[in-house]
This record gives sequence, structure tokens and C-alpha cells, in this order.
Amino acid sequence: MYKTENGAILEPGEWEHQSQIEELRRRNEEVLHRTGMPPLAYVHTFGCQQNVSDSEKIKGLLRLMGYAFTDDTAQADFILFNTCAVRENAESRVFGNVGELKKLKRENPQLIIALCGCMMQQERIVQKIKKSYPYVDIVFGTQAIQTLPGLMLQVLDTHRRVYDTRMHAGQIVENLPVWRQGGVKAWVPIMYGCDNFCTYCIVPYVRGREVSRQPQAILQEIQGLVEQGYREITLLGQNVNSYGKGLTPAIDFPGLLQLIDELPGDFWVRFMTSHPKDCTPRLIDTIANSKKLCRHLHLPVQCGSNRVLRDMNRRYTREEYLSLVGYARKAMPDLALTSDIIVGFPGESYEEFLETLDLIKQVQYDSLYTFIYSPRPSTKAAQMPDPVDAKEKSRWFRELLELQDAIGYERYRAFEGTTQTVLLDGESAAKPGILTGRTQQNLLVEVPAPAQLVGSFVPVKLQKAVKWALQGVLAQEKEG
Repeated sequence: MYKTENGAILEPGEWEHQSQIEELRRRNEEVLHRTGMPPLAYVHTFGCQQNVSDSEKIKGLLRLMGYAFTDDTAQADFILFNTCAVRENAESRVFGNVGELKKLKRENPQLIIALCGCMMQQERIVQKIKKSYPYVDIVFGTQAIQTLPGLMLQVLDTHRRVYDTRMHAGQIVENLPVWRQGGVKAWVPIMYGCDNFCTYCIVPYVRGREVSRQPQAILQEIQGLVEQGYREITLLGQNVNSYGKGLTPAIDFPGLLQLIDELPGDFWVRFMTSHPKDCTPRLIDTIANSKKLCRHLHLPVQCGSNRVLRDMNRRYTREEYLSLVGYARKAMPDLALTSDIIVGFPGESYEEFLETLDLIKQVQYDSLYTFIYSPRPSTKAAQMPDPVDAKEKSRWFRELLELQDAIGYERYRAFEGTTQTVLLDGESAAKPGILTGRTQQNLLVEVPAPAQLVGSFVPVKLQKAVKWALQGVLAQEKEG
């Protein structure tokens, strides 16, 4: 259904896009009858889990249109890159990959090439595509997934390039088809956009302001996934802690989690990302008292210096963050904590970087996602003086990694000899006969087990910690 600005709800059959999907399916069925092969689509996703979720919706639309999928761009009739704008190297990789498509387009003029996602929500990027990549047919933004069928028909009928990078404020499209790979874990967005405007972050400019899905839509989607056999649901949002703003009747994130926890079925729930300024004791108590919420909290701190945190516009202090961590550790001694760290923010001194290292030592994170600061055009931080050179920042970065590697290894070693419930989610690509899975704390586990146990919760006796993983045996087996 389609939620308009005035609150009207349109069922899928009432979309203007429904007839476009049907027309594309008719054309693709003609191709199938003529050649014996359906048209093939190649979809590649850059960036975060929200982009992965968006690509699942795009693939759902493509399937309805009659496309099958391929992992080989040379075989594709339709190629789409879903792009990320969070860091400069992500943009560079996208342009490099798009450049490689020129030859394919020359060899197959009927090939349709599309770019979407966060990069395409920036005017400077769109202008660069128009000028330097004339073989790209379709460009659309983060809030225009549902327009893809119409854009494709325009290209097919007019042989002209088409663009849709409009921001549809306050609108959420529900019930878009979703094509997920695998049947164990699923992503479920609960909200879109961000209102925080951290000075280093482009997301509010490319994803728009915060808007939350109705709780019943979320609950129905999760219940459907559980009935299909999914065993782990990850709730997505740029800041899940601010879920519910503007919804009537009123609901907040802990309230939504309580409703999800009451759903029938055997499944786990995770969520990301959680902003410290909105992470409350009530949220922590909700996790501690739940049956299905995993004992893992991803709480990005970004930096350990109060001055730098102010320049980042994070709106909490080091002391407030450590107090929150202390409350969470007391409520859940088995809690795993992970975080994001930015190294070399503009104006950061080495002494301030050492404050970050000190905070890491105090918190004892299970793992970290670490990045060297990457300036994003149009953000406030990109205009700040940045006197520390890249070589020095890289030295700091290595120092941080060495510290966290040691802490992370000891955190993993603490689980040696314990028995933990593990959700087995797949077979190891490098080790025949080995299945991989995760504990509630999101620790990676490798265990010898038959493939039919994929998708099962099993007790595993953890024997040995190795870098980034724990090795074990099924608890009912004798140790070898």
C-alpha cells in the first residue's frame, strides 16, 4: 500500500505502477517464448544493510516484471548498482564499476543500465553521470524505488535517459514485493531517514527526514517471515531509537520491541543502528526482560573526546555514554557491545585520539567498525580545518586496530568452555563440513555439523577462540 501525505492508503492493485509492471511482464514473457530464456537482471549493492533491504525490494519488482537473475554482467539485459555515499572510497568504487559497463553497452545497445541509492540523491553526482556516463539509462534516488517500472518503460519506449531523484517527504510505500536470498535471516526496515545531522554525515541529505512505519505493518511483515521459516529478524533504521515520532496513536521503540517480543514463533530479533543520545534505560530494560531480543547492542560512540563529540554534533558526552554502558552491563552481564569509531575527525589532536583509546579500554568492546574520516561534500565537517595529514591518521588507525584486536580476542576467549545457543545460518565456503552461525551476542561460530541443520538453533560447546570466530562442537557430541 502507499501512504500519501494526507494519510490515504492505496492497495497494490491501485498503484499507477501496477499496470506498468504487468506491461513489462508481458514484454518479457514474449522474450521468453521467443528465445526460451527470460531476460536476466544483475543487481549489485554497495553500502549498508538499508541498501541491502532496498535492493531486495528492487529484485522483488524485477521478478514481478519477469526477470531472472544472473551474477554475470556480460549475460545481463538489465544492470543496476545500488550506491552508497557514506565514504569517498565507496563512491570511487561505484564510478570504477560503472566505467567498466561502457564496453558491455557498446556490444549490446539494448542493455539497460540503472543507478540508484544514496549517491544518486546528490546533484553533483547526477550531473557527473549525465556528463561523463552517457550510457547510463536510469538514475533514481532513495525514495523512488516504486517508480522503477515506469522509468524502465520510458527508456524502452523513448530510448531516452530518465531520472527520478525527488524526495517524497513523509511517504512510505508498503507491500512492495521483496526477493530475499536465503531463508534464515531477514532485514525489516522500521523507519527511514535521519534528523540528527551529525556534521560528518551525508545521510540526512540523501535519505531525508525521519518517518516511521506503522507498527501493524511491521508486525505483519515479521509474522509472515517467521511463518516462512526465518529465524532472525534485524530491524533497520538510521536511528531506531527515535522510531515512532509523529505516529498516531503514540508508540516508541521500546513499545514496538515489546509488541514484537509477544509475536508467536521461535526467532531472534536484532536492531541497528542505535544512537546513544536516544538510548534510554527503558530500552535497555526492555532488552533485558525480553524473550527474543538478542543480547547485543550496537551503540556507535564515534569518539572519546567531548570536544570532538561537540564538533560532530553527537549531543552526548563521554561521561553520559559510559554511564549508559555501565547501566547496560549491570542489567545484562552477558551483553555484547559493538560500536563505530571515526579516526582523524577534522581538528582532532593525538591527545584527543588517546581519549578514544582510553574509552575503548574502559568499555571493552567485543568488536568495532572503524573508519578514517572521509569528508563528504555538503556536510559541515567538510568545511572544518583539518591539519593532520593522511599518513598520521593512518598511524593512529593502526594503533586503534592493535588495541581492539587484543581486546576482541580476549572477549572471545572468555566464551571458551561455555555452551551457547547458536543459530546456524550457512555452510563455510572455505571449510567443507563446517557450518557457521552466530550466538545471541553476535559472535561468529564455526562447528562441524550436517547441512540440514542450517536454520536451526543448536547448543554448541565453544572450544577455541581464533581471530574473529569461535570454534566448537555440537553440545550433544563428545569432544574430539
